[in-house]
Amino acid sequence: MFSFRASLAFVLFAALAASPALATRVHRATNSGHSHGPHKAAAKPHHSRGQSAIEPARVTEIQRALIREHYFTGEANGQWDAATQAAMQKYQSDQGWQTRLMPDSRAIKKLGLGPDYSNAINAKNSSFGEPPPASTIPIEQSAGFAAAAGVNH
Repeated sequence: MFSFRASLAFVLFAALAASPALATRVHRATNSGHSHGPHKAAAKPHHSRGQSAIEPARVTEIQRALIREHYFTGEANGQWDAATQAAMQKYQSDQGWQTRLMPDSRAIKKLGLGPDYSNAINAKNSSFGEPPPASTIPIEQSAGFAAAAGVNH
């Protein structure tokens, strides 16, 4: 009977010791977004970058500038049609720039249609007063300015 108990204990001990080795591993998905299962992830909708349309008032401005530069013939009608696109692409090509469906910012600026900085804080004819004459600046302050600028008086 002792040998039966010893052999039973040995079998139980061996089974307990071998169970971690025989256990299956659980596969956990990583955060990389790759799926290893039979099902596919839902596709995200494609969002194009950049400007997708030009407002009619802006198109009219562009057309007028292209007419002025002799790249567009006809009337400025505010429609970004094939004739307007061809004129803009020709203008950009003649400037040595990449031709795109949407106008290049350099082309817009060169046509005189860039941002309006007339109301900027440092614009000409601003409402700021003139600075005080240099003779009214204290000598210590003037010397500090000169030293900071690397100018010797």
